[in-house]
Amino acid sequence: MEFHDFKALVKNHFDAMVKDATSMFWTDVDKDVLWETYLSSFPAGTNNIFRERTEHDCSACRHFIKSIGAAVVIRDNQIHSIWELDCDDATYGPVCKALDAYVKSRPVVDAFFSVTKKVGVEKTVEVLSDGTSITWEHFAVDVPDRFVINPRYTSIGTLLNEKRTLKAVFKRSLDEISDDTVETVLELIGQNSLYRGTEWKSALTDFLKYKKLYDKVPDDLKDNFAWAQSAVAGPVVGKIRNHSIGTLLLDIEAGVDLDTAVTRYERVVAPANYKRPKAIFTKKMLEDAKKTIQDLGYMDSLPRRFATLDDITINNILFADRNAAKRIAGDVFSEMADECSVSAKKFDRATSISAEEFVKNVLPTASGVELLLEGRHAKNMVSLIAPVNEDAPSMFKWGNPFSWAYTGNIADSSIRENVKSAGGKVDGVLRFSIQWNDGDSWDQNDEDAHCKMPGYHIYYGMKLDPKSGGNLDVDIRYPHEGKPAVENITWPSLSRMPDGDYSFYVNCYAARGGKSGFRAEIEFDGQVFQYDYNHPLRNGQNVSVAVVHKKNNEFTIDHKLPCGTSSVDVWSVKTNQFIPVSVVMYSPNYWDDQDGIGNKHYFFMLKGCVNPENPNGFYNEYLKQELVQHRRVFEALGGKMSVESVDDQLSGVGFSSTLRNDVIVRVKGKTDRVLKVVF
Repeated sequence: MEFHDFKALVKNHFDAMVKDATSMFWTDVDKDVLWETYLSSFPAGTNNIFRERTEHDCSACRHFIKSIGAAVVIRDNQIHSIWELDCDDATYGPVCKALDAYVKSRPVVDAFFSVTKKVGVEKTVEVLSDGTSITWEHFAVDVPDRFVINPRYTSIGTLLNEKRTLKAVFKRSLDEISDDTVETVLELIGQNSLYRGTEWKSALTDFLKYKKLYDKVPDDLKDNFAWAQSAVAGPVVGKIRNHSIGTLLLDIEAGVDLDTAVTRYERVVAPANYKRPKAIFTKKMLEDAKKTIQDLGYMDSLPRRFATLDDITINNILFADRNAAKRIAGDVFSEMADECSVSAKKFDRATSISAEEFVKNVLPTASGVELLLEGRHAKNMVSLIAPVNEDAPSMFKWGNPFSWAYTGNIADSSIRENVKSAGGKVDGVLRFSIQWNDGDSWDQNDEDAHCKMPGYHIYYGMKLDPKSGGNLDVDIRYPHEGKPAVENITWPSLSRMPDGDYSFYVNCYAARGGKSGFRAEIEFDGQVFQYDYNHPLRNGQNVSVAVVHKKNNEFTIDHKLPCGTSSVDVWSVKTNQFIPVSVVMYSPNYWDDQDGIGNKHYFFMLKGCVNPENPNGFYNEYLKQELVQHRRVFEALGGKMSVESVDDQLSGVGFSSTLRNDVIVRVKGKTDRVLKVVF
């Protein structure tokens, strides 16, 4: 074979190799070694000295081999070089094999691009001293246009760096993210549980396709796969771990709780007013939970309904109105009188009694109990929930199948509790607390609690008054999405406080689009005054709440905002009226002398009280340990399964033993008296 035929063979093979190739690559060869391999691989006697150098040692061929001799394509995860020729020629066959073996022995390190269309020169002419000339033939190929870069418009260095980065991130994604994780996220998207998830459905579906192929590739060829397929996948799929959805994928892969993982993702992509509408669970979670429920025999325990008096025994009741079934007749004037509001201020001096003293010493001799339902008790509305199937086993930690649900499907709710959770003190002689960002939208405003008092101004700039002990102990500047923000000012000692006016107001230090306004509480002498300001605040706006006057170690108050003294309908009963109590009981976790299974609650079930909501039939914190592993599914089930309506449901107000509160009751017995029951 003549060199003319060999170079044609190389050119034809190159053309065939790159014809359908979407990408070309470089292997990590030493170009000088590659050139030496070419020269040294000729069999003895086939590359003789010509003048001063061997016959094949020419600058044109050296330039070609160093310029493009290490170029390869990847097919089926295997490297194919331009020297992979079907050549059995005695002279050039060994050269092809040697070059091909060396190029393939090195890993791919870069994408291939050329700054010229033609690499090499076809022929050169040498003019000899006698005037004659010799025509030399050399290697030369034409590079397809898709691999040719004009350096005036595109930086080849930048382009190569982008390709290297894409390959590296793609391979890392394939190594670190499992099929199960991708399928979990795709399922969340399919059930519309992931905000803006549909934007990632196509990319995740493509990535999963690559992942399944990648897992089948032998380890020594995975790098080739990543180089070849990253160029096809593109930056969206190839850099999946670096995008916002990658935060979710990596968190799930690391075993982060699904709720937490989704929340972190949504903090990146969700607007301020986004809030998750439902619990997150996947098909696999649902199947696992269903199997556990079936295996443990709890399928009949899932349906729930409102409880009635027929469901409970005398052992579960602290007090029952003997006349509950009777209806009291009256003329139209008495009916109208019953609708008149009663101000709790009338009973400020009512005898205070602890909840346990009330249960132990008052209820046993009472023939009737009426409760003054104040507007502030709207958050305490509660219903007792029973199983539809009476013989079904209990799913709960306690020994009966009953549960309860507060309004809004919460177990306890209080500004005080949120202040305590934030590290604030609520046991002083005077307290001023504010709360915002507790609605359906994310209120990012920075609201500040202020008090102008004799000789001092307590606010974020001067948090502690050293004389009176007044202290702003909670100062939140940036509310977190889904978590109420609070600020709190308290005074620990009455004797240290100077007489005079304590003016409380809220200042909007930074308006960041919040529209929910705020709620506030002022507490002293066992009284809690609650305020709602349901209007957006402007930047720098002040809103006066109330002025507390201290004189002779006593407090009085002037309200600057409405304090909830008007009567409103709450669960079919009116606030600021005395409502007959049909039953007083502990929460079911303290029935039958059970003790220590969660917080104790005191329930006052009110006549005519009807829950208009669709409460949860159960909560995760109630479940037996054997069911806790399926908490995401049970959370969804609790909200999805409707609690059946019944006549004469047991609903009313409830008070947790862990949250400070009070209620005024009128007790009938040997003597009628008004008491303030303190929890």
